[in-house]
Amino acid sequence: MHDDSILDFSAVPLFPLPGVVLFPRAVLPLHIFEDRYRAMTADALAADKVVAMALLKPGWEKSYYGRPAIEPVVCVGRILSHEKLPDGKYNFLLRGVLRAKIVRENCGGAAGGAAVETPYRTAQLQPLEETPALEIDLEDERRRLHALFMNTPLGAIGAGRQFREIVRSPLATPAVADLAAFTFLEDVPLKQSLLADGDVRRRVGRTIAALQLAAATLSQAKYNRAQAAGESLDAPWN
Repeated sequence: MHDDSILDFSAVPLFPLPGVVLFPRAVLPLHIFEDRYRAMTADALAADKVVAMALLKPGWEKSYYGRPAIEPVVCVGRILSHEKLPDGKYNFLLRGVLRAKIVRENCGGAAGGAAVETPYRTAQLQPLEETPALEIDLEDERRRLHALFMNTPLGAIGAGRQFREIVRSPLATPAVADLAAFTFLEDVPLKQSLLADGDVRRRVGRTIAALQLAAATLSQAKYNRAQAAGESLDAPWN
């Protein structure tokens, strides 16, 4: 069992990817094949199993094998389980732990705070400062999340069925919103914006608004398919 409150943020390995935004509590499956990230994985497994997922900024293709620009807010994750393949590649599951800001990148990388160069990027991080919200103050947001997964097509697709149970569980509303954003939202800049938003109540509200739009889109698509097939269907949810 790890105590995430005593994580060493002085030299956290960075794993920059395009189009991937991890959120706290979400679990991301990763396949590691580049040599530098095989080294990162081996070092992380030998230490505290911590890796920070960073989103590459547009234009990353020009310098992918160098140090392309990344977003300043990352999600620190911990490796839950891993498999080392015979060819040296890895598969692992990374669970988001917390939001963090990059204070500075370490020149040449530095494993565990030591002056040892690494082939992968590392950075000094600090947990993102957040404006908290009490659960009692998020009752309306919780009801809206409940309605989204119980009364719209969002709750009937794939992971939506699981979320019908999650919204009825004791899991805190901000955590439910983070998991929903990770699972259902496809707009990568929006997801990064939500990751970087330190105002918890505002962030939850923005997530719900985006989920409502996704639910309306699903409802409209279902209605259009029924109309095309000559079937009778109630007007789409909005």
